[in-house]
Amino acid sequence: MTIATPAFVQGTKKLLIGGEWVEPSSGQYIDAVNPANGEVLARIAQGDARDVDLAVAAARRAFEGPWSQYTPHERRKLLLSVHDAIVDNFEELAVIETLDMGAPLARTRGYKEWLSQLLQFYAGQTGLRGIQQTPPLSIAPGFTAIKTLEPVGVVGGIIPWNGPLMGLWWIYGPALATGCTAVLKPAEDASLAALRVSELMMEAGVPDGVINVVTGYGKDVGQAMSEHMGIDRIAFTGSLPTAQAIVRASANNVKRLQLELGGKSPDIVFDDADLDKAVPGAGMGVFTNSGQVCVAGTRIFVQRSIHDEFVERLSAFAKTVKIGDGLADGVQIGPLISQRQLERVQHYIEVGSREAQLVSGGQRLAGEFEKGFYIEPTVFANVSNDMTIAREEIFGPVASVIPFDTEEEALALANDTPYGLAGGLWTENLGRAHRVSSGIRSGTVWVNTYGVIDPAIGFGGTKMSGYGWKGGREHVESFLYQKATYFNIA
Repeated sequence: MTIATPAFVQGTKKLLIGGEWVEPSSGQYIDAVNPANGEVLARIAQGDARDVDLAVAAARRAFEGPWSQYTPHERRKLLLSVHDAIVDNFEELAVIETLDMGAPLARTRGYKEWLSQLLQFYAGQTGLRGIQQTPPLSIAPGFTAIKTLEPVGVVGGIIPWNGPLMGLWWIYGPALATGCTAVLKPAEDASLAALRVSELMMEAGVPDGVINVVTGYGKDVGQAMSEHMGIDRIAFTGSLPTAQAIVRASANNVKRLQLELGGKSPDIVFDDADLDKAVPGAGMGVFTNSGQVCVAGTRIFVQRSIHDEFVERLSAFAKTVKIGDGLADGVQIGPLISQRQLERVQHYIEVGSREAQLVSGGQRLAGEFEKGFYIEPTVFANVSNDMTIAREEIFGPVASVIPFDTEEEALALANDTPYGLAGGLWTENLGRAHRVSSGIRSGTVWVNTYGVIDPAIGFGGTKMSGYGWKGGREHVESFLYQKATYFNIA
């Protein structure tokens, strides 16, 4: 079945500032390229520091206006209106996301129910702001005090290209729930879904200036946002070097930060695991979204007694994964995001081929796919934890299988990484599941599954995978600050 290209995916896309779609100060635009075939879809505005100034000023005006005084009930009604607009137009959004960043339509369509739940969750959190009464301990008679949670102000969001249709809600959702305003910078490689979502939100009644979008390059827009004295909080998802630059730049006004960074997550398969579940589960824990997932379990530790069988079965599974244009029926993984990312993954495959044993995959697709950025699901065996492919984040469909003997060794190897974003394990032993999940030093751990995230619980990282939480009550509270007010009523 032919999928129609949405009308939105054409022409030039401007910046959203103060409720208006405006030309970038630079007058320049960036090609939005379909990674499935290398063709230009549209052109997005190349914003810079001047546009960030305008967007922050618009967000500040909106925050200091009626918006920040909306009642919890009014914010809840608005979030539910936004929810309805997104759900009603979700097929269009899913197709835009697939065209812009390559994920299979089956995956982007699958976001619908999850995002519906997420937005309803945020709508239920609007009451967090306000009085949080704590009985005073030592105030003299005639005095009283109240403690409130207040919105931090203008928040900035710098989101990645590997799932913007989901990623933008970690900014917009809590901002609407708490009465903050937002300046969003989507990745230059995938901005179209964020622009269309923002357009729908404005149509749903979000006041002018509450959400603003400045597209462009990180060195221009992201850097300006990090340095800007008018932004009170920044959330960033991306690479460690960029995060380090944001931390340094944000010191100017001691911004609040929430950072979700890289990962080299372990996925441990014990000899009592159900391999009928563990092989495809661990495999798709690497190959999903063409491996362009921060939590991907790319280091697969397998107990030595089942190592050879697991490698054989994983290699066979990898060959069954259907790769192609995300709009085609039955496709499980699409292209990488760009030629640049393709070359990066190819480099790591070359390095891995010298270090370890390439069991399957590793080739760029040719023929009908030669204009796209496709790479086969790849499996390496005879990997040791000190090899480059086991140390560095590849962000591609590349699995490294590493043998181990004991539970203690598995944990030591799993934790031998500077990262701490996620991890997983496969076992039929409940006691082992508790011990090992407790021992893995990461923000999220999965047992006999991989990649499941609940909006009410959320996820986050530790060590060099960043700090701060996404999802759950804690995430919403990070858009608020505590305030104590003391009264002399004598």
